[in-house]
Amino acid sequence: MTSQRRRGVRRGVARLAAGCLLAAGLVGTGSVAGGGSPAAAEAGEATVVPVQTTGPAGKRFNLVVMGDGYTAAELPKFRADVERHLSTLWSIEPFASYRSYINVWAVEAPSKDSGVDCDPGLDAPARDTALDMGFWGGCNPGSVQRLLTVDSAKAAALADLVPGTSRSNRQIVALANSSTYGGAGGSYATASGGNALSALITPHEIGHSLGGLQDEYDYYGRGVPGGTYTDAEPSSAHHTLLTEQQMRDQRAKWWRWLGEASESGGVIGRHEGGLYSTKGVWRPSRHSIMKTLGYSFDQVEREVMVRAIAAKVNLVQEHTPNAAPVGADRTVWVDTLHPLGGELAVEWRLDGRPLRTGGARTVDLRGLDLAPGSTYALTATVTDPTPFVRDPAVRASAALTRTVSWTVDPALSTPRDATRPAFTGHTATDAPVGARSVVYADTTHPVRRNPAVRWTLDGRTVPNPGNDRDLDLGALRLSPGTHTVTAGLPGTDEELSWTVDALPASVGYELSPPLRTVHRPGRPVEYVYDAEFTMRLSARDDREGAVVSQFRVDGDGWYTYYGWPTDASAPFRFSPSGTVIDDLVYGKLGRSRAVPWDDATPDYGTHTVEYRTVDAAGNVGPARSFLVTLVKR
Repeated sequence: MTSQRRRGVRRGVARLAAGCLLAAGLVGTGSVAGGGSPAAAEAGEATVVPVQTTGPAGKRFNLVVMGDGYTAAELPKFRADVERHLSTLWSIEPFASYRSYINVWAVEAPSKDSGVDCDPGLDAPARDTALDMGFWGGCNPGSVQRLLTVDSAKAAALADLVPGTSRSNRQIVALANSSTYGGAGGSYATASGGNALSALITPHEIGHSLGGLQDEYDYYGRGVPGGTYTDAEPSSAHHTLLTEQQMRDQRAKWWRWLGEASESGGVIGRHEGGLYSTKGVWRPSRHSIMKTLGYSFDQVEREVMVRAIAAKVNLVQEHTPNAAPVGADRTVWVDTLHPLGGELAVEWRLDGRPLRTGGARTVDLRGLDLAPGSTYALTATVTDPTPFVRDPAVRASAALTRTVSWTVDPALSTPRDATRPAFTGHTATDAPVGARSVVYADTTHPVRRNPAVRWTLDGRTVPNPGNDRDLDLGALRLSPGTHTVTAGLPGTDEELSWTVDALPASVGYELSPPLRTVHRPGRPVEYVYDAEFTMRLSARDDREGAVVSQFRVDGDGWYTYYGWPTDASAPFRFSPSGTVIDDLVYGKLGRSRAVPWDDATPDYGTHTVEYRTVDAAGNVGPARSFLVTLVKR
């Protein structure tokens, strides 16, 4: 390919939101064995591999991950990149709680050449690859290096190979075989697969693509502070011109969350900067994933993302047919989704009056003694009671509330059926479940009486009144170790069994040599330095699956450990003022600093560093800590 030809942006390259290029990537990958069929569906040279299967593709939100620039011999590397990206995604809320709503598919399309175009520069050799991915906005000298584009038509064609998916129920993520920092977001998400920060870009870019969240950067071009925001009140849910009092008075923007400790550190309030402007516009938190990679979504963004994920599915998966009246001599049922983070609520009403069912998914009409000669209106309302949502309008939306209605006519007689009690769907049994997960088991629905699910823990019956289809393991307060949970149907030989991993992964730290080490009774160990120091976190688990390590400083937000931005194998470096890399700042001890014009006052004195893990089963390990004292030379 000539240099003149390479300067042009290929036709069909996905149009990507300008803000996403600043994030430098996005991705939605990772991994998880979720009970999917091991069979792969092949089309041409591309192979569709189910990575996580939680239900039929037509009833789930589908994450379709494809690689570019991976040769046939490098496909194991692609799979490892997917594993790493997904493990990070599942460690972040709300993806951790709603992982059971998501199918993950890997589309393996080997490329002739290794790598992608214009990597790392415009003078790099052109590569013959499956998706024509390229840095510099597709080899455009007027763009920037880290803007990584993909041929949209080719990406869509590969995604169409996944049966049951469509543009309305999927998110495409394209990973480039590259260690160069880069990516983009929009209709499709792209990311370099092998950079230290790549996996952290995934949730950020899905925030753009799925949730419509905006960048909270106070710059457009790296190293150049943004100006003053002069437009009207932003439509963005997490940007405003209003004061805190105005938000409260008008019940606008994030007024319901004001004053709370932010999930990404600090307090939710009014922090200046965002939408590429340094002044004149405010965001909820000092830093969140939409501003600084490594932190989580704050509560405002998390609420938006819960609604976005839930809008891709239906809380009611199946129900007793309601196109015609039903008799009063039968049971009526609904099958619901099953979030990992908590049970859905089901309320039954007859002619508007609530029935005492304890949240059961079935109601036996025979116990209501309905008089013949008139009809009755029966409804089942399914609601997600997640504490992640506070806006009543969001709670009442179709994403989080669904109602099914039936007309009950006691004059009708329901024919007997031969349906036998059996399990029809359940939490995957081929991998351990976490100690705070919700495990579920759905059953068939004989018309006369729905089978009851009997739960046991380590051989002992577990009381589970009301909704017997879900068992909230978190409510059982399991002791550390391994447990066995079973679900059985009395009177049958039907039984399901899960291994419960109630032992979080452990993590150790390794620091550069200190000036001295101080041990005081009743206090964490203290390390004294007179300059920068490094920290390496090394996680260990007794089970398979990737483990995510996290740390935080002085009670700030938990930050995903990824090594060092320029080398994932290098330890993280702390210093009094931080280290500037590509016009971003990393490792400032004490008050965080994201860009060079943030407060660079050196942070000397004593600081608390905490660290913990999130394992493949979703267990969050206990936080441990040590002290670091920086003294002036």
